[in-house]
Amino acid sequence: MILEPIVPTVLSVRRLPHADPALVTGYGGDPARHTALGLVTCDQDDAMYVALDEATKHAEVDVIFARSFYAGSAHASGRLSGEILGVLAATEPQAIEHGLAALLACLAHDACFYDADGKRTVTVFPHVITSLGDYLSREAGLSPGAPMAYLVAPPIEATIGLDAALKAADVRAVRVVPPPTETNFACAWLTGSLDACEAAALAYAAAVVDVALTPRR
Repeated sequence: MILEPIVPTVLSVRRLPHADPALVTGYGGDPARHTALGLVTCDQDDAMYVALDEATKHAEVDVIFARSFYAGSAHASGRLSGEILGVLAATEPQAIEHGLAALLACLAHDACFYDADGKRTVTVFPHVITSLGDYLSREAGLSPGAPMAYLVAPPIEATIGLDAALKAADVRAVRVVPPPTETNFACAWLTGSLDACEAAALAYAAAVVDVALTPRR
């Protein structure tokens, strides 16, 4: 099964080398440790979550804010809003630069949604993280370095896909987010061995494609 990747579009990237402490606090950071910020908006929220995690593996940065926007990028509040705002924080601006470089490389070459029906009217995110960083490991309640299948699709496709993924491999669910998410999709995080996570992701994607092509059965 070969699916066409839909590469995320990065809409804005800005740095604040000396952010105001009130801003840092308001966005969940600690002004005693977080003085520099890196801010990114993108049209794919789940790809951004993965990319933020990737940043923590390459630089001394923390993810202090990451939030999906309601209804998704097709209904964004402005030209640069997209589907998510992610904020990295660090003690030094240089760490922000290294973190942003890793984040942008991940969005350009790794994490993305895929076209599941040949029309881009149904999309799927069957992403396997081979080694979790500090951010998503904390969110998932797993150890840094653990593998995780990060699975996202529209409501019914995601439901059928998750059932297929759990039955296809020796994995366990660490998070299941039923529909609707902020973007009206559904999400699941599964963990196990790397091979099991990859098998689960493949089963998930295949099930999503099957539902997209044969919605009534």
